Amino acid sequence: MNNELTVIVPVFNEEESLASFFKEMDAFINGAPISSQVLLVNDGSTDGSETILKKKCSDSIYYRYVTLDRNYGLSTAIKAGIDECKTSLIGYIDADLQTKPEDFLLYLEYFPQYDMVNGIRLKRKDTVIKRLSSKFANAYRRLMINDGIQDSCCPLKILKTSYAREMPFFTGMHRFIPALIKLQNGTVKQIPISHYSRYAGTSKYHLWNRLVGPFFDTLAFRWMQSRYINYKIADKNK
Repeated sequence: MNNELTVIVPVFNEEESLASFFKEMDAFINGAPISSQVLLVNDGSTDGSETILKKKCSDSIYYRYVTLDRNYGLSTAIKAGIDECKTSLIGYIDADLQTKPEDFLLYLEYFPQYDMVNGIRLKRKDTVIKRLSSKFANAYRRLMINDGIQDSCCPLKILKTSYAREMPFFTGMHRFIPALIKLQNGTVKQIPISHYSRYAGTSKYHLWNRLVGPFFDTLAFRWMQSRYINYKIADKNK
C-alpha cells in the first residue's frame, strides 16, 4: 500500500452535476502534492450517470468506477469504495459540488499526524429545513454518544485506509465515520471548509430520513459503542 490518495465518490442519479464535478476534481488531481485518483461508485443510478462515468474513466487514467447491481444507499456505496481502495489514504466527497475537491488540499497537511480529517460546514448553503434538521441531528448525536464531532455528516473527509478497513459497517454508518475512527483510538482533526448551494439535480434526503433514520442509527451506535472491544497489549514474550 503506497502513500497515495483515493477519493471515493458515491453517485446516484447525478448526471446534471458530473461534468462540472469532473472539472473541479481534475483541478485538484493536477495540483495535489501526492498522487491521487478517483473511484466513482455508481449506486444503482437510473439516469444517464453510468454512461457518463464510463466515458470519463475511459478518457482518464486517474478515474475508475464500480457499479453496484442496485441502489443500496450511501453507507454501502462508501463501504464498496473502501473495499476497492489500494492506497494509504481514502477521501470521500459527494458529486453535488456542495463541497469542493480543492478543500482536500487543506486536509493533506495533517497527515500522518492525524488518522482522519473531517470538515465543518460553518456557513451552509442549504434550505432552512435542511439546516435545522442537520443541527438537531448533530446535537442529538453528540448528546447520546459524546463523540465531540461538530459536523459528523460533512461530505468531505480523508482518513487512513488502515482505520477505514477496521470500521464496523452497518446501514447508516456514514453518519458516524469520525466516531468509528475514535472507537479505534484514532485521532480526528476538524477544520472549517467552504459550502455551496447544490449545483444541479435534487437532494436525495428529506426531513423524514434526516431525522428518523439518524435517531435509530444513533441508538444502534450507542449500543455498539458500549460493547466495542478495544485493548492494548502491555507485554508478551516472543
